[in-house]
Amino acid sequence: MKAAFYTAFGEPFGLETVPDPTPEPHGVVIEVQATGLCRSDWHGWMGHDPDIQLPHVPGHEFAGVVVAVGHEVRNWRGGERVTLPFVCACGRCPVCGSGNHQVCPNQTQPGFSNWGSFAPLVAVDHADVNLVALPDEMSFTTAASLGCRFATAFRAVIDQGRVRAGEWVAVHGCGGVGLSAVMVAAAAGARVVAVDISPGALALAREAGAEEVVDAGSREGSRDVAPDIIERTGGGAHLSLDALGSPTTAWNSVACLGTRGRHVQVGLLPAGAAGTPLPMDRVVARELELLGSHGMQAHRYPEMMALIGEGRLR
Repeated sequence: MKAAFYTAFGEPFGLETVPDPTPEPHGVVIEVQATGLCRSDWHGWMGHDPDIQLPHVPGHEFAGVVVAVGHEVRNWRGGERVTLPFVCACGRCPVCGSGNHQVCPNQTQPGFSNWGSFAPLVAVDHADVNLVALPDEMSFTTAASLGCRFATAFRAVIDQGRVRAGEWVAVHGCGGVGLSAVMVAAAAGARVVAVDISPGALALAREAGAEEVVDAGSREGSRDVAPDIIERTGGGAHLSLDALGSPTTAWNSVACLGTRGRHVQVGLLPAGAAGTPLPMDRVVARELELLGSHGMQAHRYPEMMALIGEGRLR
């Protein structure tokens, strides 16, 4: 097969013929029908992900058709339409036993630890744990768009953030995952304030359901955002997400919370920013919660897909 790959970080891609993948006994091979591109792919291409070994074929948001099945696989057959989370769990460890496949210590990630979907065929491990069947009415393109940004936002808002109707939710960064978070929070009945430096992104946030928008690019200081959010929400957000991943957005996300609010870190911080300072005095004084969120398990997809099918998420 021909695949797009790179042999050095930050250098142009090549298009070359490489061997077709074969499935592990517990895995399958998927013929890719649609694939996406996101900021995580950029991080990988830039050399920020230690799991990537060169040469590398990226691509982690995809959907397609099962074309080869390992002999240990019980739940899948050739010809089935599927997608999957970007984290593929082992399904056998204590963490997976608790249902938290998204943080499996033995995880593989097509497009990062393994070759990904910038190719016609992708091998996926532990298929019985990781594959998700597509509803008949869902296109491959829609399914591929769920795998990273949308599923990540869904878990961050619904599961980790524990959003409730009527709460104020602040979303810092209105890129793919941020706009998805705006949409999910609004569909859950929350009141959303969206923050970005781009008027165009804020206009999209309005369309996705944001009640308030804050143009951070018009501020004299990068930390002027939090007081504005506190004023607009009448005391601070109940839930706030850093959907970008920068020292400024992480700080503002924590600082804009009201008493006993919940911060969810969704955006990836570059390695040099891993020690980002946060307003820990507020964390203690207001009993704030600081949470991380990393993808979403395959077994949580049906709820998300049902909301899409009902038109509540679009």
